[in-house]
Amino acid sequence: MTIHVPRVFRGFHDAWEQNEADYVSAYTTGETSFVPNLLPETAIGLSADSVLSILKGRLGDRVDLALARESTDPEIPAAALPPEIASPVADWDNGRWLQTTNMVGINVRTVQTFWSVVKYMLTVPAAFDSVHFLPIWEPGVVDSLYGMASWRLNNEFYDAELAGVIPHLDSAEAQLRAVINLLHAGGRTVGMDVIPHTDRYSEMSLAQPHFFEWLQRQDVRIVDHSDQLHLEVGEEILRWLEEVGPATPDAAYPTDAAEFFGNGFDEADRLRILFGSPNDRIGRHSRRGDLVAHLASYGLEPVPATMGTPFRGVEADTRNQGLVVDDDGNTWRDYIIAQPAAHSRVFNPLARYKLYGTKDNNRHWEIDFDQPRAEVFDYVADHYAAVQARFGFDFMRGDMSHVQMRPDGVPGELDEHYDLLGSVKNQIREGNGVPYFGYFAETFLPPRDVFGFGEELDHLEASDADVTQGDLQSNAIGSPEFMVQFRQYMDIAATRACTPAFTVMTPDKDDPRFDDLYQRGNVVRSFVGLFVTDTPSYVALGQEIRDVHLTPWPNEHYTKLFVFHEHGEENVYPSKARRGLRYLWGKNGSLFGAMTRLRLYADAIYPTISTRSIRWLLPPDPRAYRFEIAWTQWSDPDYVFVANLHTEQHAGYFAIPAIPDVEPGTRLALEFSTESDISDANRRPPWNGKHFRIESLEPEEARVYRLERE
Repeated sequence: MTIHVPRVFRGFHDAWEQNEADYVSAYTTGETSFVPNLLPETAIGLSADSVLSILKGRLGDRVDLALARESTDPEIPAAALPPEIASPVADWDNGRWLQTTNMVGINVRTVQTFWSVVKYMLTVPAAFDSVHFLPIWEPGVVDSLYGMASWRLNNEFYDAELAGVIPHLDSAEAQLRAVINLLHAGGRTVGMDVIPHTDRYSEMSLAQPHFFEWLQRQDVRIVDHSDQLHLEVGEEILRWLEEVGPATPDAAYPTDAAEFFGNGFDEADRLRILFGSPNDRIGRHSRRGDLVAHLASYGLEPVPATMGTPFRGVEADTRNQGLVVDDDGNTWRDYIIAQPAAHSRVFNPLARYKLYGTKDNNRHWEIDFDQPRAEVFDYVADHYAAVQARFGFDFMRGDMSHVQMRPDGVPGELDEHYDLLGSVKNQIREGNGVPYFGYFAETFLPPRDVFGFGEELDHLEASDADVTQGDLQSNAIGSPEFMVQFRQYMDIAATRACTPAFTVMTPDKDDPRFDDLYQRGNVVRSFVGLFVTDTPSYVALGQEIRDVHLTPWPNEHYTKLFVFHEHGEENVYPSKARRGLRYLWGKNGSLFGAMTRLRLYADAIYPTISTRSIRWLLPPDPRAYRFEIAWTQWSDPDYVFVANLHTEQHAGYFAIPAIPDVEPGTRLALEFSTESDISDANRRPPWNGKHFRIESLEPEEARVYRLERE
């Protein structure tokens, strides 16, 4: 069928009301790989029965298999699932498949439930073959997703309607397993966030104080940050426990701190004694708050996590804005780096695991990297390995992968305790028998000694990262900075083991501070991300319909502001507060129409190019003397892709050079353009014996030419 794509937002509502059955049929019969003209907000509103009907039309019996009781029981390892719903990359013996994937990043809070991820992905074509879930754990202070309060899943992502339709999916755990099964059945890989820190007063830090670094503060002065301070913390926790009693009445527990926090007393039992049943989140939170107040009364706090060199050496922030009073009346001080560099930052709500010993009893905040604390590495890696086994994740996105605290950079000899995130990846690969498990690193490829000591790429390779996010999303497309980075990333991809992604937008960058990045160039960014097939791409949910914000809009319009939940009188930047719980989707029908046309075209050709390396004909110019780029397939090419990365200037005349190994007489014929009015000269560019002449490209225009052979 011919699919008419509207150009305004209301047109998509009308088209769906009039042609829903035809659009669903296009998807279920395989004519398209996504439901065309289906707005994300409409998809999220579909009933569970409707979604199941659509999925069964497309996937058949695989849906029942994916949702069966035995397939959704997290106690049965995901590795035991039948091949119809197993990982699509199960045949790989490494994670390098990530280096050519197109990834969608989803903050589940924006769609509200795990089940709604399936709904949203109905609107996304198969070329986007990977899904990254932002953190899925119980959140900590200000409900931050990145402040893990426990190893439990965040129950706000539970879908009551789905449980009503399929009663055995009666927990967030079962529903997450079901969602991953369905995504696998549709040919998509799924990744989890692996976080090398927790909420400062998480269940992890309170049940294992020896796995964290502690300080003791009196007013604005840190009076103790010695290496063994955790021993005093442990004694205070037991004293509190003796005063209030165990959360489980009459339960016996060791009264000696070394025994209570030792390996002989299981963590699950310790957590029940301290906080109560894992299913009683309110009760656990209440007891944890009481214990936090007790420790705070003695000035005992986990050392907050830091970012950027020099990392070490914190002091209390003595300014008025550094004083914080929480909802329970506890008084806190924020911390700052005592001798900061340009990008030094303290994450006051977070605490990092204590992975190494310290020098001179931590007098000068120096880490002794020759004393790795193997039990801490194992604790973190084993927990994440258990998560992978329960739910079947295919890769990890390593949060804050840029942290490399060794002042001398990557050492001359590496072992399994070089980096926590690398240890997690390899423990999962080897311990769980999933060699395909990949590692997508959150780093920004800055100059050396900025976010981490030494050269970041050296660190990424030493950590066994397959892909890094990079920082293209932080620069306006076509800007001098963008052009330099784009070319640099192509060079890195050709020479290093870790490949930078072409990142269109991250959930972190969907933030009012970065509105100017998305006023122009959104379609050509997506075009390049899709069709440069031998490097990965990444885009956040909502980019395809994001409104143009000339000034900051209310915070409910930004996915970044759903990572946490701050309160306040104002809900417009610089405030971070939200007034509503629901994310407000964009209504940019013009952008959504252009993206839909691009995605429909990608459906037609992507299967023939997705696994093929590219050959640059006009690579990105790092000097920004020119902004047109062109590329084709490396061998036996079928298509030539052309784009103007300048968002304001026409490209003017330029030449596409001769394509190697293409027989004489081959011509170019226009197949697709992001513009509608294309001249005859540009539809069939003339060949002059040396090159093809392109008369012009509109600002931010992208085209695809088919090679016609005689």
